[in-house]
Amino acid sequence: MKTVRAGAMLLAGTMLSGVPVMAQTAPAAPSAGAGAAPTQAVAPAPVRTIKTLRVEGAQRIEPETVLSYTKLRVGIPYTPETLDQALKDLQASELFADFSISGVETGDIVLRVRENPIINRVILEGNKRLKEDKIKKEIKLSPRQIFTRTAVRQDVARIVELYRRQGRFGAVVEPKMVNLDQNRVDVVFEISEGPKSKVRQINIIGNEKFSDDELRGAMYTKQSRWFRFLSSATSYDQDRLAADQQKLRLFYLTNGYADFRVTSAVAELTPDKKDFIITYVVEEGPRYKFGDVKVDSQIRDFDNEKLAQSLPMKKGDWYNAKLIEDSIDSLSQTAGLFGYAFTDVNPDFQRDKDTLTMAITFNIAEAKRTYVERIDINGNTQTQDKVVRREIRVAEGDAFNSFQVRRSQDRINSLGYFQEKLEIKQNPGSTPDRIVLETNVEEQSTGSLQLSAGYSSLERFIIQANITQRNFRGKGQELRAGVNYSAYSKSIELGFTEPYVFDKNIALGVDVFRRDFNSFNYLGTTRQTTYSQVSTGFQVRAGVPLTEYWSLSGRYGLTYDQVGLDASFFNADGTCNFQQAGRYLCDSIGNRWTSSVGYSLIYDSLNSRLRPTAGHRFSFSQDFAGLGGDVKYIRTRAEGAKFKGLGKGFVFSILGEGGYIHSLEGSRGPGIDPVRIVDRFYLGEPQFRGFDIRGVGPRVLRVPYVIGNDGSQSLSKDRQQFVDDALGGRAYYLARAELEIPLGSGAREMGLRPSVYVQAGSLWGVTRPLASLNFPQAKDANGNLLFNKDGSPTLAPVAQTDAQGRPLFQVPTNDSTTADKTAGLTTTCQTGYSATLGGACSGGTANIALQNTNYAQEQFYLGTWKPRVSIGIGVNWNSPFGPLRIDLAKALVTQPGDDPKLITFNVGTQF
Repeated sequence: MKTVRAGAMLLAGTMLSGVPVMAQTAPAAPSAGAGAAPTQAVAPAPVRTIKTLRVEGAQRIEPETVLSYTKLRVGIPYTPETLDQALKDLQASELFADFSISGVETGDIVLRVRENPIINRVILEGNKRLKEDKIKKEIKLSPRQIFTRTAVRQDVARIVELYRRQGRFGAVVEPKMVNLDQNRVDVVFEISEGPKSKVRQINIIGNEKFSDDELRGAMYTKQSRWFRFLSSATSYDQDRLAADQQKLRLFYLTNGYADFRVTSAVAELTPDKKDFIITYVVEEGPRYKFGDVKVDSQIRDFDNEKLAQSLPMKKGDWYNAKLIEDSIDSLSQTAGLFGYAFTDVNPDFQRDKDTLTMAITFNIAEAKRTYVERIDINGNTQTQDKVVRREIRVAEGDAFNSFQVRRSQDRINSLGYFQEKLEIKQNPGSTPDRIVLETNVEEQSTGSLQLSAGYSSLERFIIQANITQRNFRGKGQELRAGVNYSAYSKSIELGFTEPYVFDKNIALGVDVFRRDFNSFNYLGTTRQTTYSQVSTGFQVRAGVPLTEYWSLSGRYGLTYDQVGLDASFFNADGTCNFQQAGRYLCDSIGNRWTSSVGYSLIYDSLNSRLRPTAGHRFSFSQDFAGLGGDVKYIRTRAEGAKFKGLGKGFVFSILGEGGYIHSLEGSRGPGIDPVRIVDRFYLGEPQFRGFDIRGVGPRVLRVPYVIGNDGSQSLSKDRQQFVDDALGGRAYYLARAELEIPLGSGAREMGLRPSVYVQAGSLWGVTRPLASLNFPQAKDANGNLLFNKDGSPTLAPVAQTDAQGRPLFQVPTNDSTTADKTAGLTTTCQTGYSATLGGACSGGTANIALQNTNYAQEQFYLGTWKPRVSIGIGVNWNSPFGPLRIDLAKALVTQPGDDPKLITFNVGTQF
């Protein structure tokens, strides 16, 4: 395409007719000393009149519109300057790709124009790191607009700037134009994104007291190194450069260098445009100590000396600017506790350069006690005002109290009805002693409908359907219903909670449920069901606050439990085969009612119940079973947690829990624990990471014997071949220390929350079951006991018996005297056959004694109070297909019988 004519091209248009712009001047006269001749006069430029005026070449634009951009009109005089200005006006309109003027000699002026084309499409090529929609909303060119080269240059600059913001300073944008028919064009921006510009080196000049590494560690920006391949802090960011200067200043100011300053900060792009080298020049200055620290308060309620003593800095300490900021906040909060909302605290510095001390006087201006004039709540379109107001700890007309305002913020945030980081603003009221508390909330969805299928390392495939409304009808009520189905558990639950019954601070709730759970163990990698538990029942709950942080709740529950075993564990007569199932499982089957009443005493000062970062929580609970029903026990549990923000997004937490259950029933027989297996505590995955599900505490292992080629026996060393049954325990404890690690903004938006932790816990306290297997030691022909190569006794086969201990026989199948209908059947008859076990025998066939040759050894591990310890790292992810938790945990300390597990994950269900 032809370029737009500008500059000299415009002036050339005035000479198209050959008419000179001005008369020529004579040659320069000689100097006066040579007797120069007088200078010849300059002839004036000719002036003509426009006789006719027309436009040629216009297609979309009307001729009148073209002329309207100029001052040319028929009948007016014109000069070369007039025509030059007309050309400049046409260029300024940015409507034309080319333009000229003819007919200058005759006065019949013709404006010849060639219009700029219309943009058909704007095409981006080569953009991978920036999405097309992000670029197009920044550029100005768009289809059906008039194409101009100025606009193209501006859009190129905008695209380059977008890439610079992404840290790609080597990005190159090449605009191209594709001509189409009907004076249309496609504009193509060919983008070469280039690599992301990293910070190759950070140089610091002038530092003597601190090393380069110490100062670099205080900055946001980090040097690009291989181990920081996941960090965004290694990318160059101009805004971050200014922030790093403030970080350097803060570092020195907190270490006593009050005169520190950054004299220059320069970022240089390397010749290959891939990396930056940043250089800071600093002046450290001398180090100061605190001088006298005083408080001068104009508020008469305050004791200046006591306030000064409560401040964190003392005379002789190294100067620290952070302590001064903390002191200002502390004094302001103290004033707020006394009802002074708008207290002005100003530190007065007295620097002594001779003694290198910094004396400080905190001046607290006189203020009037403030009262709450009004509480405004804005933004709640669904939630009723009273739901928010009942969480606010001050009332209209009360004296202002900053602590109660912060507590109100925490309580409103804990509701989970609004966006996080809600803040109650403190605005001046109608008079200086009045304050308006403005609560601006932004509602978020409180209802959820979850239809999901997932996979869990605990329950294999899972199907869930849950509907929950945590703010039902905008009254703060909670309504929920859920159905859960997997290969090993099924449940349906309904629940409703009213947090304020009749607008009184009393919570009331009810739950109705049916849960079908199949306990299991592993034989190798095969998971097999042991006992099943079907629970049907309801629970009624009520709670009242005792103080701001203490509350008391009570409950009553009635449950009908049906405990049974898999059909493979029963004999033909329907009795439990304890040799196969184990006496501990056979003793647990049966149906029973549990009627229980309980209470919980709770202390809760967490700043959020959803994702706490500060505060404490403690609860003590007891449940008494025995108000009717078949089960009697008292179960006691205690839980505690402390959360503390460490700054920069790090959150440290310590959590502990423990419990004990005591039976109120008499002995249920030898080897039978008074607490039933379904009522005991269990410990393992997922609460104790690093161990398999129910992998900690009392258990029974059936360890098979391996028969060698020479007939010798030895216990198997492969745990995959063990039958592992968890027995549960009557006492347990578990503690965890965890540090949540912050990630970048992108990871936070994805819902990624990694953490590292260490755990310790134990489960113990159960009666040793009676042995289920009893293999006698084999003897030789002389009656001598036989032993294996490893020194263990050689086991002899034992006769198989029925539930009453009677030996079992099998009717032979290859004896011609045997009736066809009885061949191969099991009987208690040594000779002949009986239709019922133990019945009268008829017939003379000699039967074969059945023997148990499936040798195994029962090993009982009854647990110990000694701790198990694990460390690990885990990641929570609120993925699009459901919450996901992955843990990599290593068990450092184990006890005999424990079942460690390195990796666990859970997806598609709550964890």
